[in-house]
Amino acid sequence: MNEYINLTLENIDCEHICCAIGDKKHQEGVAAKKEWLKKKLSQGHVFRKLNARGKIFIEYEPLKTAWVPIDGDNYEYIYCLWVAGSYKGNGIAKELLEYAINNAKSKGMSGICTLTSKKKKPFIGEKKFYEHFGFKVVDEIADYELLALQFDNSKTPIFNANARLMKIDNEDFSIYYSNECPYVEYEVKELTEYAKENNFKINFIKIDSLEKAKNVPCVFNNWANFYKGEFVSNTILNAAALSKLIGK
Repeated sequence: MNEYINLTLENIDCEHICCAIGDKKHQEGVAAKKEWLKKKLSQGHVFRKLNARGKIFIEYEPLKTAWVPIDGDNYEYIYCLWVAGSYKGNGIAKELLEYAINNAKSKGMSGICTLTSKKKKPFIGEKKFYEHFGFKVVDEIADYELLALQFDNSKTPIFNANARLMKIDNEDFSIYYSNECPYVEYEVKELTEYAKENNFKINFIKIDSLEKAKNVPCVFNNWANFYKGEFVSNTILNAAALSKLIGK
């Protein structure tokens, strides 16, 4: 039987958070993510992981307090479900998702939702996996889809009006990011150095409050790229990826 651990204020300082395990360059981001988590745990945020050294976890919380531009009453929102490496194909993802579903039902929630896409994208859940459990598309923006599993006949969640903009007034390369992901701090620093060395302007907009998160002008989980006023992708970029992107 698989053994799982839920992060709490009592154990978070001594438990790893799955991503960037042992990668020294990302430890500042790990610390920032843990501080973010400490504030979110009291709001019903759940981080459940396999008791193993690997990227095997699910992370979710009530949609009303989730840092995403999605509106809805009495729903849970899944930020991330990740099972990597040799742990794939052993039913762990199924166990993690079923835990989240049953946990939401036990709280009297009306359903649970998550972000997917029509075409596979980095850092976005796989649509077919969720559909197997009864999730259905309830809203969409471009290639992105909001999937929900309903427990009752209540109104399903939707992307809010700002998310539908998918554009900004600034023509410079602009990046919206939050500490929901431990990888972002290092990449922000790397891209800042790249911009200085190449005389290329990048605007960094840190999402550090629920209000800001609910008003991001695009689909957003923890990172969003804009160039020449248009949404480009949700992919977390390093310097090489940025160089390739703007060179197109």
